[in-house]
Amino acid sequence: MASIQNKGNLKPGFQGSQMFWIDNDGLFLVSNNSHFAFGFTTTQDVTLFLLVVIHKDSSSIVWSANRGSPIQNSDSFVFDDNGDAYLQRGGTTIWSTGTSKKGVSAMELLDSGNLVLRGNDESVVWQSFSHPTDTLLPNQEFGEGMKLVSDPGSNNLSYSLEIKSGEMILSAGFQPPQPYWAMGSDTRRTINKDGNNVSSATLNANSWRFYDGKKVLLWQFIFDDSNANATWVAVLGADGFITFVVIQGGSTNPSSLRIPEDQCSRPAACDPYYVCYTGNKCQCPAALPSCKFGARPSCHNSKDSVELVSPGDGISYFALGFVQPFSKTDLNGCKDSCLRNCSCGAMFFDSDSGNCFLFDQIGSMQGSLNGAGYDSYIKIFSNGGNGGNSGGNDKKRFPIVIIVLILIFVMLSLLFAGFYYRKKKRKVPDFQKESSEEDNFLEGLSGMPVRFSYNDLETATSNFVVKLGQGGFGSVYQGTLSDGTRVAVKKLEAIGQGKKEFRAEVSIIGSIHHLHLVRLKRLLC
Repeated sequence: MASIQNKGNLKPGFQGSQMFWIDNDGLFLVSNNSHFAFGFTTTQDVTLFLLVVIHKDSSSIVWSANRGSPIQNSDSFVFDDNGDAYLQRGGTTIWSTGTSKKGVSAMELLDSGNLVLRGNDESVVWQSFSHPTDTLLPNQEFGEGMKLVSDPGSNNLSYSLEIKSGEMILSAGFQPPQPYWAMGSDTRRTINKDGNNVSSATLNANSWRFYDGKKVLLWQFIFDDSNANATWVAVLGADGFITFVVIQGGSTNPSSLRIPEDQCSRPAACDPYYVCYTGNKCQCPAALPSCKFGARPSCHNSKDSVELVSPGDGISYFALGFVQPFSKTDLNGCKDSCLRNCSCGAMFFDSDSGNCFLFDQIGSMQGSLNGAGYDSYIKIFSNGGNGGNSGGNDKKRFPIVIIVLILIFVMLSLLFAGFYYRKKKRKVPDFQKESSEEDNFLEGLSGMPVRFSYNDLETATSNFVVKLGQGGFGSVYQGTLSDGTRVAVKKLEAIGQGKKEFRAEVSIIGSIHHLHLVRLKRLLC
């Protein structure tokens, strides 16, 4: 397979994938000084790839297009004729420079490690320096609106660096984010001019320099005095530290200075709810039932019984110096605020200022051996960490039991009703069944007029007095209806006999209409 490696720049219309450039380890664009290269590199899963700018000698990734969305061997990188550069995965664009139809004429990898798209007038239309990932390179201007984000750590927590409200701030990726360091409060900085807001920062030689909006130097953070001529980069790691590293030759050499200075001031110095003491000693407070909480009290379990437990004296928290207090009150007022706020997981109270701080979730806390600190409380279930879950389950189980009992009662009622109905049906006298059959029969005859009750016919015939004749299964009596109509009433005298013959006779008579034939009326007997 051919090996293709471009020096300097690519022209629109380029398309490449890992398979096309395997002879160069996936790298297809190299800076003129050969220090940096642009292309694909594998992840820990060798079947997945990232599109990166890499420092070749140290193999350090200094920028990534798709850090959170690796692609496969069959996917591709495209620099199309419209000047847009993008990654396709399965036909879907997962990353793009968004430069389509903006007059892009070339892609260039500069000796600084900056990947740029240039217009026809050689102006920079897009550059990777404006979209950093977790690394800052020398002379890369880091300004407001830009953000450095670490890879997630073992606890799935990531960290971010940004300039906000005139200050450079490090924050932990809780919701909402929790600041834990600011350059303005770092005692190791050198002050050139104080009083103005920071607008941008740049790595220069062995120092990190901070400028205001007019490019006036405000502060410096000198991280190494012995190796000013080295190529230093700043990396925000998954441990929450900013480290300054020399990427030169075939190795990386970190400086002894890190941000922040105190390792216990990081959110993940220890596991959540543990206390970090000097020397990075982690300890679960004895007052807590367990630092390995199961389900924490939250708004989803707002009816659960909770309480506040103190982790001990001399406890502080890294974010307290950077966030605004929830309120100014006394200790009892602060505790009440946390108990009434379903999302509050921990509270800290400063008795000197009356400041009350509430947090939804926290990382590790900071301990002081001299006892100085805040009044701190952690919200737990009333019957202890994991035990609180069973209490909650008991409360949820109660209404379920009631529903089951109701369903059983309804089913038993239906069974009883069905049994009673069948039993009653069996007790119906035979003559009633037969009467019902006769009713159904008579109802089915066509042309049947008004139906009379037995009492009506008994009155009309004066209790069946005048007998006109007699047949095989009944006698015929003379009668007069209430409206004066004279009728002949046939009365069955042997119910068990002649039923079929009677039905046949009634059916025939009911269907015949003749001048000399008496019209059939309904009767009930």
